[in-house]
Amino acid sequence: MFKGILVLILLIVVVVLVLAVRQPDSFRIARTVTIKAPPERIFALINDFHSWSAWSPFEHLDPDMKRTFSGAPSGVGSVYEWDGKGKAGAGRMEITTATPTQQIVIKLDFLKPFEAHNQAEFTLKTQGDSTEVTWAMSGAMQFIAKVMGVFFNMDKMIGADFETGLANLKATAEK
Repeated sequence: MFKGILVLILLIVVVVLVLAVRQPDSFRIARTVTIKAPPERIFALINDFHSWSAWSPFEHLDPDMKRTFSGAPSGVGSVYEWDGKGKAGAGRMEITTATPTQQIVIKLDFLKPFEAHNQAEFTLKTQGDSTEVTWAMSGAMQFIAKVMGVFFNMDKMIGADFETGLANLKATAEK
């Protein structure tokens, strides 16, 4: 009986590893919202990390999270580092591209609970008296992320946070 359980466990591990290897080598998660506000107002809320507390869902994961701002006050070269417990983890963001009222690109480095190096991108498109905002994140799928992808739908998990953040951004910008 012990031998049968051991073979079953080994079979499960092999199946999980095969499924993980078949996962894509990169990912892209994106969500879009239309905000009834000019792109200048929305751009300012994204381009300044000090403003993220008003709309980012990640700001409220850990009330004791330590935050550090450095570099430029906003725009290219602006840096935001955080160190928290639990889901907040630790990491660093740096704005690498800021095309006024159109696009902001952020180098996003997660340090814990898992190390990952990704890119976040906000794209703004004027549509009459509204602005379409897309929040996307892309990067390489490390093996541990591929294994997690066998059990969890990363698009739904992260996408839900993006949807919440965009809804908060919409509410803040439309005030």
